[in-house]
Amino acid sequence: MNAEWRHLKELVAAVLKEAKAMGVDAAEVGIVHESGLSATVRMGVVETIEFNRDKTLGITVYRGTKKGSASTSDIHQDAIRTALEAACHIAEYTEEDPCAGLADKDLLAREIPDLDLYHPWALLPEEAVKWAKECEDSARGFDARITNSEGASVTSHIGYRVYGNTNGFLAAYPSSRHGISCTVIAKTEEGMQRDYEFTVARDPKDLESRTSIGQKAALRTLRRLGARKLKTREAPVIFEAQIAGSLLGSFIAAISGSNLYRKSSFLLDSLNQAVFPEFISIKEVPHLPKGLGSSPFDSEGVATRERNIVENGILKSYVLGSYSARKLGLQSTGNAGGVHNLMISHTNHDLPELLTEMGTGLLVTELIGQGVNIVTGDYSRGAAGFWVENGEIQYPVEEITIAGNLKEMFQRLVAIGDDVEHRSNILTGSIWVDKMTIAGD
Repeated sequence: MNAEWRHLKELVAAVLKEAKAMGVDAAEVGIVHESGLSATVRMGVVETIEFNRDKTLGITVYRGTKKGSASTSDIHQDAIRTALEAACHIAEYTEEDPCAGLADKDLLAREIPDLDLYHPWALLPEEAVKWAKECEDSARGFDARITNSEGASVTSHIGYRVYGNTNGFLAAYPSSRHGISCTVIAKTEEGMQRDYEFTVARDPKDLESRTSIGQKAALRTLRRLGARKLKTREAPVIFEAQIAGSLLGSFIAAISGSNLYRKSSFLLDSLNQAVFPEFISIKEVPHLPKGLGSSPFDSEGVATRERNIVENGILKSYVLGSYSARKLGLQSTGNAGGVHNLMISHTNHDLPELLTEMGTGLLVTELIGQGVNIVTGDYSRGAAGFWVENGEIQYPVEEITIAGNLKEMFQRLVAIGDDVEHRSNILTGSIWVDKMTIAGD
């Protein structure tokens, strides 16, 4: 533990002590301290170099079941006292809420495992610029049809998260996140296309090479040239792994406590019901070493733990923080602030094998817009990708819309590829849905 990290923990303890001295019944304090560097190059010219160093302190106090919150980016004593007084003042005027309060004491994390999340990178600005240029150069020099660029970026960030409350919890952990990305444009007489590639990791040693990222960005862009529209039809759809996680993101939204207690989810009252085919299991793995979604505790200090959310197609658990759990008469699942590394079972098919088995249908590689209704499950999004016949890609397609209902789509999953996407906290392969409506000409 370095001196800065120790200082932040001492600061949280001092604020909690002061809050109790001001007569509140309970309090919680969190500090997020982040710093980093990012450099972007476009067409061989440095476009931006940015440093950031941010600290935010949030305070929540409880007077009985009345709650008040305030935050400040100034962590000097006077600013913190002003924020604390503001939180106390707000609590005097809010309504009583029997579900408000700190997380249950017996659910708080007692051991803080080292999840290997902290790998600082001594990246100098000139090095970041050099790497970004090399990345973009590898894309621009890959093919004469790559005529323009939206830039290549190199980023490096570290942070500390400290949380404490008056139930005796005080803990902290550091983390890091680094990345390289590139977006380029290809042009022919038939038109223009753009696409991108990226790599992200906790440890800079785990990043893919910048030249590889540039070349992949070029390849992904070139393969979209000559895109056509499709006639409106129904057909099987495979969501490429890079975007397939969005389907599981919608599933998590539907089983999240805030949507459930508001009765605004298409999966209301689905606990212990079959929501996927029997071959599907989904588990949360919050202690995955170096995982992008790993965390030893949630934003309320509740211990995170590995658990099965879906077993053999059956929904076994919701996604809850303390407040939503109390509203539903349940217990927090350690998900205040979100989920931590979702893993979905796969069927030992790589993407080419999925295409072969599908035979004829649509491979979606890009989704556009937000057309997901969590209340009804209705799903309609703009898309681009490739039309597949006889198990092989025939041509790229664009300006289409894919539509269905998520409740039915989840039941109609045919297979999950083993081409698992690791650049997210949702680890899934490509997802094959047996039938969707494709709207085109």
